[in-house]
Amino acid sequence: MKNRDLIPFCETCINDFDTIFRHLTPEEHQKVNQEKVCNFYKRGNVIYHEGSRTNGFYCLNSGVLKIFKTGIDGREQIIAFAKKGDLIGFRSILSGELACSSAKVIEDAVLCFIPGETLISLVKTNGNFSLAMMQLTCKELGVANAYITDIAQKTVRERLAEVLLKLMDTFNLDDDNVLQVSLTREELSNIVGTATESVIRLLSEFKQDKLIDINGRKIKILDVKRLEKISNAFN
Repeated sequence: MKNRDLIPFCETCINDFDTIFRHLTPEEHQKVNQEKVCNFYKRGNVIYHEGSRTNGFYCLNSGVLKIFKTGIDGREQIIAFAKKGDLIGFRSILSGELACSSAKVIEDAVLCFIPGETLISLVKTNGNFSLAMMQLTCKELGVANAYITDIAQKTVRERLAEVLLKLMDTFNLDDDNVLQVSLTREELSNIVGTATESVIRLLSEFKQDKLIDINGRKIKILDVKRLEKISNAFN
């Protein structure tokens, strides 16, 4: 995106969706806008690898990314998704550690790279921004703790139902109640934490039970309340 006219302007993004950058002063907005570098990434592009040294973080202007860790056997474990307005890679900058996960594009995306020095400077000088960053970090930790509990205590059937509900909350449904994200069966199994064959079988069962309908990668949610009951979402 060499044409500056195509680079997203931070204040415009803030008006489009809620981000922690709303806590910045006009001067700080200008600083971030000048120091960021924005690029277009196609599906399949890897933004950064687990274990790599990063020197900045990213703000997602459009598209969808999956955040995942890789097991000993090379299998991916998807731990989160990033969509418009989300930040990725910031924890490694704050902690001074290597990247603890990998990020890969699953829907063509525009990302703005912001240098780590810029983030550290804002944390040191802007109290409201620093608090918002701390709250965001704690929120991610809470999600990770909940995921560990689910893996340990819930069945695969319960976890799949919960994943479908979380995808609905994250990406919403269109007018026909179809999830607004397209995932392969392997990607679904990498979220649930089970074999792809198990997810395929359970999706077929959910379809037979009229909980969902399936058309290729598109999943239509038919019965939210029964999915909630299966997922034990409120236990």
